[in-house]
Amino acid sequence: MPVSQTSIQHHSGAGIWLLAMTLVGLAPAANADAGSNGGADASAQEATLGRIRDAAMRSDWAYKRLADLSDKVGARLSGSPQLDAAIAQVAEAMRAVGARVTLQPAKVPHWVRGEERAEIVEYPGRPAGIVQPLHLTALGGSSATAAAGLTARVIVVHSFDELKARSAEVPGNIVLFASHFDQRLADNGRALDAYEQNGANRFVGPASAAALGAAATLVRSVGGAIYRLPHTGATVWNDKQAPTPAAALAAEDSDLIDRLASAGPVTVRLLLTAKMLPDADSHNVIADWPGREKSGEYIIVSGHLDSWDLATGATDDGVGAMAAAGVIEIMRQLDLHPRRTIRFIGWTNEENGGRGSKAYFASVKDSLQKQIGAIESDEGAGHAIGISAAVTPESLAMLAPVTQALGSIGAGVMTRHDDSQGADIDPLQHGGVPGFAPMVDARHYFDYHHTAADTLDKVDPENLRSQVATMAVLAYFLADMPEPLPRFAIPD
Repeated sequence: MPVSQTSIQHHSGAGIWLLAMTLVGLAPAANADAGSNGGADASAQEATLGRIRDAAMRSDWAYKRLADLSDKVGARLSGSPQLDAAIAQVAEAMRAVGARVTLQPAKVPHWVRGEERAEIVEYPGRPAGIVQPLHLTALGGSSATAAAGLTARVIVVHSFDELKARSAEVPGNIVLFASHFDQRLADNGRALDAYEQNGANRFVGPASAAALGAAATLVRSVGGAIYRLPHTGATVWNDKQAPTPAAALAAEDSDLIDRLASAGPVTVRLLLTAKMLPDADSHNVIADWPGREKSGEYIIVSGHLDSWDLATGATDDGVGAMAAAGVIEIMRQLDLHPRRTIRFIGWTNEENGGRGSKAYFASVKDSLQKQIGAIESDEGAGHAIGISAAVTPESLAMLAPVTQALGSIGAGVMTRHDDSQGADIDPLQHGGVPGFAPMVDARHYFDYHHTAADTLDKVDPENLRSQVATMAVLAYFLADMPEPLPRFAIPD
């Protein structure tokens, strides 16, 4: 779930110039080539984009659908009956607004969390008979401990280099990756950088420790808040590597072990009963709003319907999925049919496998030229501040009417990138499809990301409306351009 960067360093020189010209009303004449044939057409386009923006900022349709998803369905882990219920619910909502709905099959992993407990049973200075319980949660893909649990010394490391240096101590013990999430980066608009840096411990730490003989792996939760909330998430195992027990500790409990271990050996008793079941049947929800001229060409607006199982997935990614669905509702409300089809996709299995995106790519790989642009929202529930775009440099000028229309709601920033704009649209982007994501205020997204606190109360309806508006203006503009943006394949 890529978090688009907002700092000025990511603007190209041309992008900064274009943004400045747009803000003062002097956007270049090249804009006319993007979707108009002169002043009259440009004025009509401006008026239409303004109508879309304003309608989205008045609508609570997406928030009501999010409440249905979050409160009535709840957690939606792949393979669960809750995800099946969410798919049916969202499909019906899209039919109700007049979209043409298809359920695209995909086989998805079916991992079950089970029981999870841990406690510190030995440490320097421990009073007789005292043990200290730990707050933790299994990582997706973890295996189970023995039925009686696992008791072993904890080897605390703060980097992969330290793990390598202490490799002789690892066999048969529990490795704890204890490095901290850098909230300073998140506070300065670099939440994804903080997540990617610290997240490496979770993504590949368990596999790295297991390769050295670790009996289990613990990871300090990847997130900024210190509320004794463990953060779950997927971990990746090497080819043919058998998964081992792996869990995330609440930040406070990781720090406790780190402090105790500085004085001498610490022993933890760990019980996990997680298991992997056979793959389950699931579906992407595809809902098409047909274009008036080029209905066989598609602009995708999307978010993922699955979530982790600790909460109700309101911000990850209920917000993104329902904001994307809201684009179709705005088209219906205003009776707008751009040249091309706007296609909503509610992806399945983004969190622990990406099987939905793989199924979709397999279905369109032989006709990728018909996939004109792809937008994915998976950055949480903050207010939209603009658009992150993986496009050619010359495309920025063509997109100026979009930023101009969104400036009045504080979403008028456009940044160009050469990388993936979303896990689910990543295969399309590698195939040359221009990719986009709403940039949102993500400073505190990782406070409750993948935790039991990811619930509807974290969503401000006004912020959600700003995301609907941003995606709706962009999607309509891309769908109505006489000629599509140049192809742009992100590097491997």
